[in-house]
Amino acid sequence: MSHRPPIRDLPVVILCGGQGTRLREQTEYRPKPLVEIGDQPILWHIMKIYSQFGIRRFILCLGYKGWEIKQYFLRYNEMRRTFTLTLDGDSQPEFHGKAVDEAWQVTCAETGADSGTGGRLAKVREFIDTPTFFFTYGDAVGAVDIAASLDLHRAQGRVATVTGVHPTSRYGEMHVRGSQVVEFNEKPTMAEGMVSGGFFVFEQGIFDYLEDDHRHMLELAPLQKLARDGELSVYQHENFWHPMDTYRDYLHLNELWKRHPAWKSW
Repeated sequence: MSHRPPIRDLPVVILCGGQGTRLREQTEYRPKPLVEIGDQPILWHIMKIYSQFGIRRFILCLGYKGWEIKQYFLRYNEMRRTFTLTLDGDSQPEFHGKAVDEAWQVTCAETGADSGTGGRLAKVREFIDTPTFFFTYGDAVGAVDIAASLDLHRAQGRVATVTGVHPTSRYGEMHVRGSQVVEFNEKPTMAEGMVSGGFFVFEQGIFDYLEDDHRHMLELAPLQKLARDGELSVYQHENFWHPMDTYRDYLHLNELWKRHPAWKSW
């Protein structure tokens, strides 16, 4: 049996380069992954989801306003800790109190302003030094069992595993019998079918499916061909998952954070 690195050694590639045009109220002056849920960016929430499983290595694929994400991590301690600074031009801050406890290793990789999702992944191949790695988007949270998805991926032995989720309906949902409505659900309910929720697990073989075009999309030819080749598994996630695609999603996730953040396990 080939060597299988433990989960803590596997890197996570996170797409952070899109413009988030459907969330323009929040993304005109910052990249979508920095839009906050509570007092922390959604990117931080996603990284915390992974870090609860001992994962500490993150590769961020930057594009639109990528410098803002670099600044966030370069100033991570300064933004969270009390410090004293002597303003003589060459002194370093003297921090007080407990250090920030995230032992994260973060690679901020420039992957182009107009690259597609597949193109961004191809551009960070040099930073992926394990046979297996995680991959996800910087705009959705979920109570996903990352370790269970890895176990299924390894048991199936395929190139890729996608987390399948039930999307919530954005409209009032009716159950009808003939011309009679027998049930009406005003609040969002879980749809019966499954869609991709991100939270992928990939083998290095994924790069054989990527095209030589920085604009190409992972969700088109690569994943379609993986499915035709029998190399795409699904980890069926039946619990909470929600994207931040629109301003309505932004408000909903922030309200959940105040009351019951189902994705919070830390």
